[in-house]
Amino acid sequence: MKFRLALFTAIISVACCGVFAQEQSTSAPAVTPPVPAYHISAPAKGETLPPVLTQEQLTALGFTEPARLESYKAAAKVPDLFYQMPCYCYCDRGHGHTSLHSCFESAHGANCGTCMAEALYTYQMSKKGWTAKKIRDGILHGDYKSVDLLHPEPAL
Repeated sequence: MKFRLALFTAIISVACCGVFAQEQSTSAPAVTPPVPAYHISAPAKGETLPPVLTQEQLTALGFTEPARLESYKAAAKVPDLFYQMPCYCYCDRGHGHTSLHSCFESAHGANCGTCMAEALYTYQMSKKGWTAKKIRDGILHGDYKSVDLLHPEPAL
């Protein structure tokens, strides 16, 4: 009786290991979503970017929270950098945006925590002297997620 129980346990164990190994070998590798749209360099000399919404326009639309206002101030201060940043809310797919700058040409940026966090991150790193590439690499790495939207750093 003990022999049969041991044999049965061994057969079940081998079968389970075989199924587990097969599942692991046939599972698809993790797919990394593509990087959202951005421009590799600053706008061409003489190219004018569309304006970002002003503080007055935002207030008229009912957006008065500090993170919303500060993110638009940041976009207005360093528009060429925003032009070179992707936006991980993937608004390039649904809204046709071409960079983070596009988010602040309308009220979209005021309605999106990702846009605001990336905006404030971009501005904060620019004040530290970071290049557009280094800031973009930080965004690609997800460093913007550490930005505190409840207590945003003012865009002076």
